[in-house]
Amino acid sequence: MKIGLTGDTHNNLKNVARICDIFNSHDLDFVIHTGDITLPKTLLAFDILKIPLIGVFGNNDQDEMVDLLKICKQKDFLFKDKLEIKISEKNFLFAVHDPDDIEDDFYKKGNIIVHGHTHRFRDEIYKDTHVFNPGECAGMMKGMNKIGIIETDVPRMEIISF
Repeated sequence: MKIGLTGDTHNNLKNVARICDIFNSHDLDFVIHTGDITLPKTLLAFDILKIPLIGVFGNNDQDEMVDLLKICKQKDFLFKDKLEIKISEKNFLFAVHDPDDIEDDFYKKGNIIVHGHTHRFRDEIYKDTHVFNPGECAGMMKGMNKIGIIETDVPRMEIISF
């Protein structure tokens, strides 16, 4: 499986358009957003993706939750508080917004955990589990916009700077 990863877009519509263009140019199964979309108009901007969008809600999404859920239903985007995706017979990819929400049972050799919230790059093996956050993509830190591509079979994490 090949998955696009973004998060913490914080209403930067220009970056969302660029993110969608990049993901549309790759052969991906779907894209995960790790939260902090912030406003419904930003979630609507992901409509130009040619692949399915799924994700988790972040702390900055809470005030707009009713309208964000309406957009999810309208556009067939799947968003929850956390995601659990089967990536092999024995392993899962877990997605949360805040790394403090990572549960102990997520850690298992061969599993992958993705998160947002920190706006900091993270690509490490912790407790035999791959933990990944491509980092900033909201345009808050000039020259630091990054998204990720995950190949679950290997696993391999790729960073794309834009």
